[in-house]
Amino acid sequence: MKKIFFLFLYLGILIGFAQAQTRYDILIKGGHVVDAKNNINELMDVAIQDGKVAAVAKNINPSLSKQVVDAKGMYVSPGFIDLHSHVFAGTEINRALSNGDLAVAPDGFTFRSGVTTVVDCGDAGWKSFPTFKRNIIDKSKTRVLTFLNIVGEGMRGRADYEQNINDMDAKMAANTAIEFKEHIVGFKLAHFNTFSWVPVQRVVEAGKLANVPVIIDLGYPLPLEELFFKYLRPGDIYTHVFTEASRREPVTDAKTKQLRSFMIPAQKRGILFDVGFGGGSFNFNQAIPAIKAGFIPNTISTDLHTGSMNAGMKDQINVMSTFLAIGLDIPGVITRSTWAPAKAIKREELGNLSVGAIADLALVSVRNGNFGFRDADGFRIEGKQRLECEMTIKGGKIVYELNSITKTNL
Repeated sequence: MKKIFFLFLYLGILIGFAQAQTRYDILIKGGHVVDAKNNINELMDVAIQDGKVAAVAKNINPSLSKQVVDAKGMYVSPGFIDLHSHVFAGTEINRALSNGDLAVAPDGFTFRSGVTTVVDCGDAGWKSFPTFKRNIIDKSKTRVLTFLNIVGEGMRGRADYEQNINDMDAKMAANTAIEFKEHIVGFKLAHFNTFSWVPVQRVVEAGKLANVPVIIDLGYPLPLEELFFKYLRPGDIYTHVFTEASRREPVTDAKTKQLRSFMIPAQKRGILFDVGFGGGSFNFNQAIPAIKAGFIPNTISTDLHTGSMNAGMKDQINVMSTFLAIGLDIPGVITRSTWAPAKAIKREELGNLSVGAIADLALVSVRNGNFGFRDADGFRIEGKQRLECEMTIKGGKIVYELNSITKTNL
């Protein structure tokens, strides 16, 4: 009995000593880290402790961590930020994307594709925001931020509510954004289908009052050059940039496929251009010639909703893979899904792996082979690589793991 007692005592001492030496909760070992903020694009280890990034260095001792993730052959990046999504899901009749059945609850579409933060793009206005906060923001494991719609009723319907200039109250919108600044990152104008600059003026006025950017989704072909150089401010965002549709002026000439002369100057001026793939808002015959001409979108996003989730868009990581097929490289698509959107929404605590930063991470593997990608009109291109999310970590906790690659130290 004494031998057994001393054996257990000895084991207890060893375990206690090992625990005393443990410094980290999770160690991600041997992955290719891409962190645009810190100019990292190489093999590194990432250690996490108490929900924060504790260290980014080469050859961190695995015995120092409670859990070790073998990331060899994978890319390790900050958690993806989907700048344009629609997540004000609800069950009310005739509410469209504002507490209706066209939006989706975020958690089923985020972690499995490496997304830790979504920005709802205008589903709620100042009148409906409290319901959105209570039903979605407060209950979701995904971090949910939002562009508040300049229309008080939000995206309740294109035909009626979103055409109501009288419901575009810049002061009420700004007051709501200031009150809920933890959640509201800017303002959205969408779907207005009459030739008028008034809605643009109203949303920019709200942006000035609250000192936040605006994001524009044109529903009528207003002159883009005038929009970019007369009305929008540096830091404001134009989404669905590669749409070829009657509701907006395309960024490349529909016949010649030449990039319009003002696009690169507008980007240099500080206007940000977002993909917003969606169910009908992305065309290869716009994206491919524009990118070949040197015009690269600032941010990659999904425009997630029930009409896009099973079509060409699918999810954030599929849109990123689509841009690999067009010609961007892996660090480029990661940057446009992490640090670039974090800066765009002025949330620079996100989208990076600085020591002390929130430990939101995505681990991504690269499948090589022959893959097909479609745009909104059903046109297809082929690519040789597809990204696949292996693991997602949010706030230092593993929230999605595809292939059980975590090992636990005693």
